[in-house]
Amino acid sequence: MSSPVSGLQTTPSHTIDPTIRIGSRQSQLALVQTYWVQAQLQKLHPERAFEVCTMKTQGDKILDVALAKIGDKGLFTKELEVAMIQQQTDLAVHSLKDLPTRLPEGLVLGAITERVDPADALVVHAKHQDKQVDTLPAGAVVGTSSLRRLAQLRHHFPHLTFKDIRGNLNTRLQKLDAGEYDAIILAAAGLQRLGMGDRIHQVIPADISLHAVGQGALGIECRAGDSDVLSLLKSLEHQPTAQRCQAERAFLRELEGGCQVPIGVNTHLEGEQLVLTGVVASLDGKRLVKDIATGLASEAERLGVELAHRLRQQGAQEILDEIFVEVRQGSPLLPKE
Repeated sequence: MSSPVSGLQTTPSHTIDPTIRIGSRQSQLALVQTYWVQAQLQKLHPERAFEVCTMKTQGDKILDVALAKIGDKGLFTKELEVAMIQQQTDLAVHSLKDLPTRLPEGLVLGAITERVDPADALVVHAKHQDKQVDTLPAGAVVGTSSLRRLAQLRHHFPHLTFKDIRGNLNTRLQKLDAGEYDAIILAAAGLQRLGMGDRIHQVIPADISLHAVGQGALGIECRAGDSDVLSLLKSLEHQPTAQRCQAERAFLRELEGGCQVPIGVNTHLEGEQLVLTGVVASLDGKRLVKDIATGLASEAERLGVELAHRLRQQGAQEILDEIFVEVRQGSPLLPKE
């Protein structure tokens, strides 16, 4: 089935009209996540039809440049959003960590699904099976495309060498196994969703690396005025995850940070209370501003804003301003390509 959106391909289904069209990236992980959403919607709404439409985003096409140098505004989401705005698709499934905190006019976050493990994971070359992240030898080459991971790990382990790594999960693992890296850092959730949980050598503790905003959860985006789709998506919303992620996204939005800035978070619920930890770190890892805010889960957005203001008072804004300059000028502190 063809489509006006360049590169858009559809997977037909045996359906009745009207069909709900679900936009997805073409990567293996994106499709696993999207087909899961499709299956959940089909099970909950058997009278409806759900069709998956795939396309490549800018982030999928540019694989030879570090993410931080490309810019991150909608890097993995823009094409999916254009398709919705042009009414070629009705909703889009994202890894929530890839979805900017400010959405295009006319689009909303219709549902946040139940989160799986949001932590970062260490995957090592066979020769380092007896090592953990804190026992890797000096000079060991660690692959990551995330400035958040880079800055926090540099803070704790300045003796390690960091090198950029791009591509899908299989490509990254192949590069590791081929000996290009001693270890790589990936999201535990992605490995688990692809059935590769056995490759997780160590789940990195939160006191070493706070995870990305929204990591481990799926965000389903749709048109703001589409009451039909919004009502369908309500069945997929997981309220505890949504509250945690709302606090995280408000924190990131208030700091005006995108996906490619060294901002990390951790959240958990204690009854009706939500505990939010946030960190901002410099690229060299030498400066790290970290604090905790606690409040009612029902006031998640306010809590995120409050913590952002607190970190800004402690010097977070100065760190972020320096990073924007360093990225623009191609600082040697960026991971080597």
